[in-house]
Amino acid sequence: MNKINIDKLNSFLLDANANGYAGGGNEFTPPQRPEFDEIHYQKGDFVFHDSYAGHYFAPGQEIVYYKNQPIWAMAYAGGMKFEYHGDEELTHETIEFLKKALMKMDPVLPFRGPEKFEDRDWQYISTVTGDTNDFVGNEKIYHKNKLVFEQNFIGGIIV
Repeated sequence: MNKINIDKLNSFLLDANANGYAGGGNEFTPPQRPEFDEIHYQKGDFVFHDSYAGHYFAPGQEIVYYKNQPIWAMAYAGGMKFEYHGDEELTHETIEFLKKALMKMDPVLPFRGPEKFEDRDWQYISTVTGDTNDFVGNEKIYHKNKLVFEQNFIGGIIV
């Protein structure tokens, strides 16, 4: 197994996420998992693969490979609060705001958005316990002070 340089992994994750879902991504077709949306990004010996399904509630998983070996993973699940399922306009606005928040991610925790991010009527809050090696977290989006989106995530180094 390759020894993992956390600084290089964090740098790659920051780059991959900026070029992944939040940044418009490179859709992977055909998907490895039928009926999933998949985003693929490669730089040098690192490969990032994000795979998710759903719209209002969209669980998924990200994997980073280094020299063809899986070295890091994150699973996530959540989405729009149930009472907003079917509200396509609010969902679209929420996802666009989520992408803005994800583009502001902390370089030390480059797997979701910053602790707090606000833009007009929108607020993003992320809480993380741990670091790139081993973490668990939750993110919430409020619109006009109402919780409209919530997601949990967990991950770390693959041993």
